[in-house]
Amino acid sequence: MDVSKMTVSINKAINTQEVAVKEKHARTCILGTHHEKGAQTFWSVVNRLPLSSNAVLCWKFCHVFHKLLRDGHPNVLKDSLRYKNELSDMSRMWGHLSEGYGQLCSIYLKLLRTKMEYHTKNPRFAGNLQMSDRQLDEAGESDVNNFFQLTVEMFDYLECELNLFQTVFNSLDMSRSVSVTTAGQCRLAPLIQVILDCSHLYDYTVKLLFKLHSCLPADTLQGHRDRFMEQFTKLKDLFYRSSNLQYFKRLIQIPQLPENPPNFLRASALSEHISPVVVIPAEASSPDSEPVLEKDDLMDMDASQQNSYDSKFDDIFGSSSSSDPFNFNSQNGVNKDEKDHLIDQLYREISGLKAQLENMKTESHRAMLQLKGRISELEAELAEQQHLRQQAADDSEFQRAELDELKKKREDTEKAQRSLTEIERKAQANEQRYSKLKEKYSELVQNHADLLRKNAEVTKQVSVARQAQVDLEREKKELEDSLQRVSDQAQRKTQEQTEVLESLKQELATSKQELQIVQGSLESSAQSEAKWTAQIAELEKERGGLVEAMASREEELSTLRQQLEYTQIKLSSTEESVGRLAKDQRKMLLAESRRAAEQVVQEALRRFEEPALFSCAGSADHLLSKVRSVSSCIEQLEKCWSQYLACPEDISGLLHSVTLLAHLTSDTIVHGSTTCLRAPPEPADSLTEACKQYGRETLTYLSFLEEEGIVENADSTAMRSCLTRITAIGEELLPRGLDIKQEELGDLVDKEMAATSAAIETATARIEEMLSKSRAGDTGVKLEVNERILGSCTSLMQAIKVLIVASKELQREIVESGRGTASPKEFYAKNSRWTEGLISASKAVGWGATVMVDAADLVVQGRGKFEELMVCSHEIAASTAQLVAASKVKADKDSPNLAQLQQASRGVNQATAAVVASTISGKSQIEDTDSMDFSSMTLTQIKRQEMDSQVRVLELENELQKERQKLGELRKKHYELAGVAEGWEEGTEASPPTLQEAITEKE
Repeated sequence: MDVSKMTVSINKAINTQEVAVKEKHARTCILGTHHEKGAQTFWSVVNRLPLSSNAVLCWKFCHVFHKLLRDGHPNVLKDSLRYKNELSDMSRMWGHLSEGYGQLCSIYLKLLRTKMEYHTKNPRFAGNLQMSDRQLDEAGESDVNNFFQLTVEMFDYLECELNLFQTVFNSLDMSRSVSVTTAGQCRLAPLIQVILDCSHLYDYTVKLLFKLHSCLPADTLQGHRDRFMEQFTKLKDLFYRSSNLQYFKRLIQIPQLPENPPNFLRASALSEHISPVVVIPAEASSPDSEPVLEKDDLMDMDASQQNSYDSKFDDIFGSSSSSDPFNFNSQNGVNKDEKDHLIDQLYREISGLKAQLENMKTESHRAMLQLKGRISELEAELAEQQHLRQQAADDSEFQRAELDELKKKREDTEKAQRSLTEIERKAQANEQRYSKLKEKYSELVQNHADLLRKNAEVTKQVSVARQAQVDLEREKKELEDSLQRVSDQAQRKTQEQTEVLESLKQELATSKQELQIVQGSLESSAQSEAKWTAQIAELEKERGGLVEAMASREEELSTLRQQLEYTQIKLSSTEESVGRLAKDQRKMLLAESRRAAEQVVQEALRRFEEPALFSCAGSADHLLSKVRSVSSCIEQLEKCWSQYLACPEDISGLLHSVTLLAHLTSDTIVHGSTTCLRAPPEPADSLTEACKQYGRETLTYLSFLEEEGIVENADSTAMRSCLTRITAIGEELLPRGLDIKQEELGDLVDKEMAATSAAIETATARIEEMLSKSRAGDTGVKLEVNERILGSCTSLMQAIKVLIVASKELQREIVESGRGTASPKEFYAKNSRWTEGLISASKAVGWGATVMVDAADLVVQGRGKFEELMVCSHEIAASTAQLVAASKVKADKDSPNLAQLQQASRGVNQATAAVVASTISGKSQIEDTDSMDFSSMTLTQIKRQEMDSQVRVLELENELQKERQKLGELRKKHYELAGVAEGWEEGTEASPPTLQEAITEKE
């Protein structure tokens, strides 16, 4: 395809007119990327466009670029990554505009950046996101962590798609038929690409979530399910709204999501999932593609019609040039000028009729187009009205549901109010019930009894005692208030009774006066005298009852005063006993904690000489870390002791510090003893004596913490001096690595790798020499076995050679990428532990190759064991695995050299398996030729041979068990010595791999 044609198509597709991008221009751009295998031309044209100043131009650029990322050449993504930052800046710039295409361009550019980052990080996904289920499983590499991360990235990707979808719909006035206008189609056209992306992302998200739920607990994936539910609801609504737009009906068939989301907690629900499929029908002919008559065609048509009319005129009236006898001009004498005038008049009429006919055709065609457009608009409006009616129905249903909910809430409110009234009534009853004096006093007695029973735990007792003290004070106050109320009531009663008595006295005096009057008139009425006598007796009786009531009230008041005095005495005694108990308990806890700490330290000193510890070896750096922890603990203990002397109630910090000091001291002593096992004799003796002295000083220090009076004797200077001595010895015991200078490490790496390569070359030459000798001197089965074994050994050496070359390339890449401005030697010196790991691994590979060749030589000569050759093969495979592990510690996980090294490692493993297989096969062939001859043996001899074989089997099984134990001890000792020599225990990032790591790498 011509570059100029592609440039023209790009400029036509990306312009400032607010119309949708024409499909033919976009298709030309896509074909251009496949023709040139990239997007150089596209970006060279786009960089000259004013995308930052025209929002419509930027919007149409995003649409075309989205199409290229989906359907263009795969190199479009690679060529576009350099412009990713420019797209981000443009997105932020357009984001400052809140109207028009500003926000749309900002969100679309953010989506394109997210799409580029996703496909760069996940190259298995094509630009159009189409892939099979098997490819989707391979994308996760059978690792649940990869599937988990891939699902999160798909959620982010789909979130950007839905954000653009929703923003476009929000920017349109859905109350009108916007989908049939050019401005509306310009905004809706890019959503076709968004719908295609969303359908695939939704399908893959559902499948990945089912896979994750089959491997992880449901609680772990709660966040994933919540996010999926939110995106499912949005996508379903947007698909439904899009399917009702007239613009999309003729361009794309939008799928509908199910009514309910998938149930990921039920594994069988995966079979019910149907992947949404977006169908793009065959494109119908647009008005732009209809044939249009050009001006020359119209002129030709007029000429042909003119000729036809001329021929028809000649047929009717005759030819003007005819010379036949029926010429009207000659016969009738008609003037030729009149005839021409008539002809011209007829021509003019015909032309006028033709013009009228063309005008009628044009008008009819224009009216037909207008009617079609009007029909389309009416159909779109009808669809929109139907959609609005459905929305109104849904809103009505929703409002009806809200009304029912409000009614229910009102009923619940009324019930709650009734319940509240009932609760208030019950609360008043409870207040009256608990306001009695006797129940309060009983509660006081019960609390006091509980306080006496709970003296097992001092801290809890103190808190309970304090609470009881508060309760007693409150009860005391309540008793005083009650007593005051009773006293006031008694005084009121007494005053009332006194007033009644005074009134009775007044009445008595009045009665006496009346009595005198009655006695004066006794002669007049004896009956009245008896009546007044009865009344006087009754009044005397009532006065006696009032006097007795007043006496009982005074007795009750005296009793209440005695009870109050008793309660006050009891309260004071309780407070004193609680204080004494708390103080004794604090002293007891401190003493118990001190004794427990002394026991822990004494136990550590006792275990110092136990033989069981000689099988455990410690490291100096671990011992130094323990010493630092003990020093910090001593400072904290002294601080807590000072706080305790200032405030004896706060004892928790002191108890914690004493216990922590005891355990840290025990750990320090134990680690000191284990560190002595690896140390030379003289430093080991010094470290032993220092640890013992530190234990004794710790016991002395703890003994001074028992009494407050001797706090000046609790000095930690002796303990600190012992720790300083242990620190000095531990620093001397730290491993010093290889006995070479750091500046020589770089040269030593190259030397060791060269020596390993030379050892491999030598081993290959020896194998060839052995193969030649075997072919010259052996025949039959032995020659076949030797050729197979030596051939597999040669293949193994070739694989190791490839591995060494790959390791050198990876090391060179690591050095170049990590050294910066420093030299390679400085880089090796800076990363000395990693360098020492490489040196150790290279030595192991070279040594393994030499030993395997020696074993193969003995096997070929018939003086060796097949098992020894198999063991050597496994050993050299483990050594190469150690070299791979040491090489890739600092390598980039996406490095091609690392991938090449891992491929070479797999080749070594396959070659090792071939050596083992050929050895086993050769051994079986040799043993088959040496089968026993039972033809001349008797029954007794066969039985004897069977017994001897059984004895031999038992002996071999016993020897096998012993050899396995010996092998375990040898491996353990080997790695202990290697760790001491090379400083593996320092925890550097380049420590050589353990045996288990080497075996894992080999597998």
